[in-house]
Amino acid sequence: MSFGPAPSSFTQSTLAADGARRNRRRRLVGVMAAVLVAVLCAGGGFLWFGSGGPAPDDDKPDAIPQGRLDVRETVEKRPETNRGQMGFRFSVDDMSPGEDYQMPGTWATDKILAKGINRTLVGFKIGKDASTGDETWRTPLAGPICGVTRHVTVEARTAVLHRSKNDPEAPCDHVAFIDIDTGEKVWDKMFPTSKTVFGQDPTSVSMTRGTVAVTWGNGSSAYDMDTGDRLWKKARVSGCEHRGLAGGRGLLMLLACVHPKDATYQVQKLNPRTGYAKWTYQVAEGVKGVSLLSSEPAVIAPAAGDIDVTHLISIDDRGKRRATIGLEGGHYVVDCETASGFDEVDNCPSTVVSGDQVFVMSREDPHGDMVNNSNRIVSFDLATGKTVKKFESGHGQLLYPMRMSGDQLLAYRESSDHITPMGVVSLNPRTGKETPYFYFDLPVEGWTLADLELSDVVIQDGRIFFGSRHATGPSAEKKKEWSWLVIGIEGAKR
Repeated sequence: MSFGPAPSSFTQSTLAADGARRNRRRRLVGVMAAVLVAVLCAGGGFLWFGSGGPAPDDDKPDAIPQGRLDVRETVEKRPETNRGQMGFRFSVDDMSPGEDYQMPGTWATDKILAKGINRTLVGFKIGKDASTGDETWRTPLAGPICGVTRHVTVEARTAVLHRSKNDPEAPCDHVAFIDIDTGEKVWDKMFPTSKTVFGQDPTSVSMTRGTVAVTWGNGSSAYDMDTGDRLWKKARVSGCEHRGLAGGRGLLMLLACVHPKDATYQVQKLNPRTGYAKWTYQVAEGVKGVSLLSSEPAVIAPAAGDIDVTHLISIDDRGKRRATIGLEGGHYVVDCETASGFDEVDNCPSTVVSGDQVFVMSREDPHGDMVNNSNRIVSFDLATGKTVKKFESGHGQLLYPMRMSGDQLLAYRESSDHITPMGVVSLNPRTGKETPYFYFDLPVEGWTLADLELSDVVIQDGRIFFGSRHATGPSAEKKKEWSWLVIGIEGAKR
C-alpha cells in the first residue's frame, strides 16, 4: 500500500490504548478470538443476526428541506429486514513490518466510501458487487492531511486541510474542497500560519451552508464553496487565539485568551458570509478547556478544573446562557478527546445535539465484568437542563448515540462480549421507543474496528461503516498479514 512516506512523528505509541475500559475490552477480544475463530471461519467469516422479517413500524423521522450547499442532515430509511450483512470491506496485505500510515477522515455517500490515507484521499465503490472495496478514484495532495471535518454537503462535498509538501514538519496551510463521489478537487487554497514556541499554530476546518472556514491560531478565514473565493479574513486581537470551529447549521468559533496567570475562553456566533460576530459568550474563569458540541442550537462543553468535560451549557440566539447540565462527577461521559492528533474542538463523537435536547451516555457499569457490562443514553432538555428520557443498553452491550436522523436518534449497540449481536437502532426522544434497524456481528479480524476510540463510525444511506484511523504493518515475525481498515454493514434484502 503506497501513499507516500509515513510521517516520522507517527509512531506505534499513537495506537496504544489507555484506560481500564479499553484494556478490559482488548483482553476480552483476545480471549473470545481464540474461542470463536473456528466458528466464524466455518461460517465464512461473518455472522448476521435478526429474524429476516421487516423492521417493525415506527414514526417516520421528519426531514427538513435542504439545498445543495447545506451541510447534509440525512434521514435514514429502515432497511427491508433487520438482518445485517457485510456490504463493504477494505483490507490490505502488502504493508511492510514497521510501516505506519495515518488515516484521517471517513466519509460516505450512497455510492462511495472515502478515506484519507496519509497525503491521499481514496474513494471506494459501494454496492452489491463491491464487497471487497473496489477503488474508484485516488486524489493525491501536496502533503499529509492535517485536519478534517465530518461534515458533508448535500451534493457530497467535504473539506480537508493538508501540509504544503510531503513533510510532517511542513506548515499545515492548505484547505482543499473535495467531491466525494468523483474525487474531484473542486479547489485548493493556501492560508497563513505561523510558528510558536510550542510548534505550529493550531489549525482547524469546518463547514456551514455555502462556506468553508478555517482557523490557524493567529487568525481565521472563510471561502465560498462554489468558487473557492475568500469571503473574509480575521486577525487575532487582544491576545485571543482562534482555537477552532463548529459548523453544521451555523458557525461557532472558540477563542482562547491568554492572560499572565491563566487562559479564558470565549465562544462567538459568526455570520458565515461576513465573519461578523453576532454575539460573544464569555466562559467562566477557571475552565481548562472548551469543546463545541453544536453550532445551532449552540451547546458547549467546558472542562472546569480538569481536562475532562464537567458540564454542558446551552446558549440562546442572543448569546445568553439557557441552561447548565451537570455530568454528575463523571457519571455521564462527554468524550471530546480525539485520536486523530488534530486540533478539533468539535470532535465529541458520542454526544449528539438535536433541536431541543442533548444526548449523552453514562459511564459503563463500573461493577460490570468483561462480559456483563452496560450503560445508558440520557437526554437533557436544552431549555431547562432537566432529564427527558433514558435508554438502557441491557447487559452485555454498550449504547452510543451517533447522530440525528430527522427527529429520531440513531444509536450504535456495541457488544461487550462479542456473543450478543451488535446493532444500529433508532431511538424516539418523545416516546422512548427503540426501533431496530439491523443486527450484526463482525469477523474476528474486524473486532478492533468496532472500538470508537480507534475508529471513525459513520451511519449513512442504510449502512454503518467502521474506519480505522491508523494502518500499521505486521510485526517482523509475521512478515505478511491482512489488515482490515474499513468495514461496512448494511441491512440484508428480503
